[in-house]
Amino acid sequence: MLAKEKDAEKHESASTTSGAHDDSKFTDAEFGGPEERKRLEKKFLLKLDLRMSIMIVIYILNYIDRNNAGAARLRGFEADLNLHGQQFATLLSILYVGYIIMQIPSNMFLNWIGKPSLYLPVCMIIWGMISCLTGATRDFVGALLTRFFLGFVEAAFFPGALFLLSKWYKRNELGLRTAILYCGNIISNAFGSLMASGILSGMEGKLGHAAWRWLFFIEGALTIGVAILAIFILPDFPTTTRWLSPQERALAIRRMEEDAGVGDEQETEQGAGSGLWMAITDWKVWWLSLALTSQVVALSFNAYFPTLSATLGFNRTVTLLLCAPPFVFAAIVAFWLSRRSDKQGERFYHIVGSFALGIIGFIIAISTMNTAARYVSLFLMAQSYAGFIVLYAWLSNSFPRPPSKRAVALALTNAFSQLGNVAGSYVWPTPWGPTYRNSYAICIATSGTAIVMLWIYRMHLISLNKKLDEEEEAKGMTTKGFRYII
Repeated sequence: MLAKEKDAEKHESASTTSGAHDDSKFTDAEFGGPEERKRLEKKFLLKLDLRMSIMIVIYILNYIDRNNAGAARLRGFEADLNLHGQQFATLLSILYVGYIIMQIPSNMFLNWIGKPSLYLPVCMIIWGMISCLTGATRDFVGALLTRFFLGFVEAAFFPGALFLLSKWYKRNELGLRTAILYCGNIISNAFGSLMASGILSGMEGKLGHAAWRWLFFIEGALTIGVAILAIFILPDFPTTTRWLSPQERALAIRRMEEDAGVGDEQETEQGAGSGLWMAITDWKVWWLSLALTSQVVALSFNAYFPTLSATLGFNRTVTLLLCAPPFVFAAIVAFWLSRRSDKQGERFYHIVGSFALGIIGFIIAISTMNTAARYVSLFLMAQSYAGFIVLYAWLSNSFPRPPSKRAVALALTNAFSQLGNVAGSYVWPTPWGPTYRNSYAICIATSGTAIVMLWIYRMHLISLNKKLDEEEEAKGMTTKGFRYII
């Protein structure tokens, strides 16, 4: 097994370094020289960023549709559906069953079809319709079915978005773009709470429907509307996007070739089956999956944020409004931390610093029921998403080629980590409130476990980079090729 792993890592690393030293392979003559290329590249990135930005809106709606049950709970959702015991927690967790099942097949299909501009919006339209149906349910079974299928269809978006970004952006650009995308998740917690506050306080009894039902109707309809726009805005892959000029297409392909030292499509692709096998036999994929899962449990407070905010003692409307500032703060920290991580070419300490502040937030929440202190703790907890975002960028950096392996690796790690959301749904039972000391203790333990696992992973990457140094030195190479970002 170790010999196999060494061969796989050697192949992965060697393939990315083999072309990196051949300067004749990458010339800027076709773009009019280095200066003209810089100008073209700046213009190209702006054009690409503007189109990719719709994914932020999609992710906001993705998470709002997933988490609006938490807000609906404050306005009669449980009572109207006659929920009791652990049934609400089951409704939250069942979504992740479908979410886990679908991610790997979805990303493999996306890599094969090469049409994210069609595939992702169609999935979005379907989950918007399912969200609307949740508002029409009358009992636990109906809600359970809609939540399961919602997760099944929503599974396509996030791993698909990560894969799409990795097909267009270089490693030193990926952290910031991943952060901007994931800010959609963070902003959804703030924006979703504000939207829910308005709908729940103003739509009660309209057309004979409870306010919580309007919450699902309105947010589901909004999702469908944005999905239709996304069909015309989202790019496909560099080789299949129609709105690129020939020069832009050549530049897009060249950028990815230079970043890894080889061509992304033709020179490294080995087929979907091969990519699947390479991913599931790489222990790094499973190690990162476990680390990610552990931290997802620590972030499980997200689904119960309105409930935790309610422990501050304010009314329903104020409780929802108080949910927004911590996540606005988290989005700002995430943007700053990811940009700094990209510029410094360092991931581990940026991730761990954020997780450590989150642990301090959990400790404060355990230690006191003081309103101000507990609200500060919510800010510290929320900002731990910043480190989580940098971790996702580290994932993309860790599996550069071939694309089929990267597609499966990103989907597998993200899908596996959703087991943390399944477990996390049961970490916040009502009898543990209002202090939720046991819940916070679990979060401290799982976040600490993630930190230790990532430190071990960092040591492994350092050893791999040293081996690459030794190999290049033995061959007399003067220019460094591919290195893992640590």
